[in-house]
Amino acid sequence: MKRIGLFCGLVMLSFQLFAEGYQVNLQGNRQTGMGHTGAGLFMGASSMHFNPGALGFIDKKYDFSFGGSMIFSNNTFQKQAPSTYEAKSDNPMGTPFYFYGATKLNDKLALGLAVTTPYGNSLKWGDDWDGKYLIQDISLRAIFIQPTLAYKINDKLGLGLGFMAVNGNVDLNKALPVQGANGDASANISGNTWAFGFNAGISYQATDKLSLGLSYRSEVMVELDEGDADFTVPSSLAGLYPDTKFQAELPMPTNITFGLGYQVNDKLLLAADLQYVGWSAYESLDFDFEAPTVPDSRNQRDFENTMIYRLGAEYALNEKVQFRAGVYYDSTPIPEDLLTPETPGTDKIGMSLGLGYQINDKLSLDASLLYIHGMKREDGYAPTNFYGTYYSNAVIPGIGVNYSF
Repeated sequence: MKRIGLFCGLVMLSFQLFAEGYQVNLQGNRQTGMGHTGAGLFMGASSMHFNPGALGFIDKKYDFSFGGSMIFSNNTFQKQAPSTYEAKSDNPMGTPFYFYGATKLNDKLALGLAVTTPYGNSLKWGDDWDGKYLIQDISLRAIFIQPTLAYKINDKLGLGLGFMAVNGNVDLNKALPVQGANGDASANISGNTWAFGFNAGISYQATDKLSLGLSYRSEVMVELDEGDADFTVPSSLAGLYPDTKFQAELPMPTNITFGLGYQVNDKLLLAADLQYVGWSAYESLDFDFEAPTVPDSRNQRDFENTMIYRLGAEYALNEKVQFRAGVYYDSTPIPEDLLTPETPGTDKIGMSLGLGYQINDKLSLDASLLYIHGMKREDGYAPTNFYGTYYSNAVIPGIGVNYSF
């Protein structure tokens, strides 16, 4: 019976590793202040992430941008009635960052390098909360290194292509439903690997006021061939559940974004983005354990593709100061009855403010503040009958520095 309990825990584990919410849209503080719009705009070196085609319009010999954000997030779970149980997460602060550097090789050609963190998540419910057999804590991180080449065909049209080398890392802890002398058995799953993809874009300056853009960021399949599975189990089961290696494939979804920008007048810039996210890559998530006594797990995901709708604006108060604001709506890809507390997937509304300050003709600063409200969701995870009501929110300040010459 103990071995059956451990097998059930391992099957559940495969559902917990990746879920909606680990895509981090914080790759430029100017863009974040405008609702993270940018596919239809030229914003210097940071265009490498939002639309590499716009990089062809760089007008400086060298252009650099770097910055980061601090994510303060909260999650609350209220168990389904008649239970009155409630738990709150104690999440560590997230610190996504970005760096962009670009150079103009000639009138037509630009070359750049981007280092970004568009995927990641940190969540901690605690060791003894009611959902400990689903998740206790998790840390996900992916660093994208992207050399990029852009070509300006003419004064209106630019094309760009970037190669993405991705370093992915995961560390997850959960309890297992078997009691030993020191309490619950437990599992730690961790791994680090490299994967590859590409980012392409086209930018079109339709008129003096209107600009359009289309970008494509490919799916990246992160293949963990030598992940570590460490088990803490009663001594009577130690021979059946030794520490072992595992193999798994973890997809990061395709993103296709169409954007436009409209320069209303010398002071006001408007932007809108429509972003498609290919979450249906999660048809299943399987774990193959090297030790023959540890049962492999095969599990369906059945996530659904989603859209993100973004609006943003920038107002130049004078030559030095710009005010920004934005809003977006992001729908969850997680179907009913597959919602877990690992990343409580709810429809989200993001609202942002931003400030830009031009120190001199070479140096400028960008600051942003983003609030994300996760809509109340009453749902749960059918295989373990773990149902309740989830609430989530996050406050995310950020700052960035730009330098060009």
